[in-house]
Amino acid sequence: MHGSRGHPNVVVDEEEKKWDKGGAANANAKKRANNLAATVNNNRGGVGRPPATITIEQKNDICSAELEDAQKEVEETKRTSERLIDTLRAVLEETDIRIAELKMDAYEFKRDIVVGAENFRTGKTIAEKMVRYMEEKLRAKDAIVEKLRLKNATLKSQAQKIDAQLRQKEEMGDALHYIDFHQLQIENKQYVAKIEERNDELLKLKQTTGNTVQLLNTLKQKLSDLIDESAWLRAEIKTRHELNERVHAELSGVADDIAKDAKGLHSLGAHKAAVDDLTDMPQILDFVAQKAEMYDLAQEVANYERKVEIAEMAAKKKARDQRLQQLQTQMHLTLG
Repeated sequence: MHGSRGHPNVVVDEEEKKWDKGGAANANAKKRANNLAATVNNNRGGVGRPPATITIEQKNDICSAELEDAQKEVEETKRTSERLIDTLRAVLEETDIRIAELKMDAYEFKRDIVVGAENFRTGKTIAEKMVRYMEEKLRAKDAIVEKLRLKNATLKSQAQKIDAQLRQKEEMGDALHYIDFHQLQIENKQYVAKIEERNDELLKLKQTTGNTVQLLNTLKQKLSDLIDESAWLRAEIKTRHELNERVHAELSGVADDIAKDAKGLHSLGAHKAAVDDLTDMPQILDFVAQKAEMYDLAQEVANYERKVEIAEMAAKKKARDQRLQQLQTQMHLTLG
């Protein structure tokens, strides 16, 4: 964009030089008027002779010539001023666009690199994300440069075609008539309008690309979070499986203890009659029954806990699937 118009200071200096030339032409016109007045005074007679008079027709011719020169100078100054205004307006528009691009680049760099690429453990920027960010930016710039190069080549081809037509007419000795010049002006305006339209389309394309890249980075971040959550869930499931195996092992040990206690009951059967009259002492069978009931209750509690964990994992998986579906829908709507 900058190469098509040149540096703003150089353009302003050139227009100021043209303005100075217009001022110099105005000064020359004033000088001619003074010389004309001096010539009129010199045309007067010598001492004692009556001054030479200028007829109305001569005055009219002089005024008409000076008025025509002044009008030409005013028109030239007006055209120079209009060109200067158009150039400055174009420079300001280009500067505003460049400022907006720089602000967008600074915002994206801060969001994706300064904040997004920071390692939460070390507090340093992750080099891989920085390199990937710069590669994406360079690819985007290369795409823009390629589009501008193609557009520039098209405009150069059109300009060469017009130059060839002009040279052909000059070689044939045909002078451009007013209609031809007017037609060239119309074509020039059409080309300028097409260039402005392409610039607007390019700006909209840049904005759309920026929004798409921003959405893509957001989706990448959400995908990374979901991957981390999935890894955590897998680790949690593995831990629960190990816990379940330990619980089964403990239950097997409890079953063995119950079997041993049942065998002990048979050996204690001989002493049952001796302790039947001791009503205040707790019975061994009651103790064994309570212990077995305690193990059964512990097993039921473990089963309920596993059911709750399975329900929680199913709820988390369903919520994750819903978030993935929402992200896919949002991506389709944005890219569509």
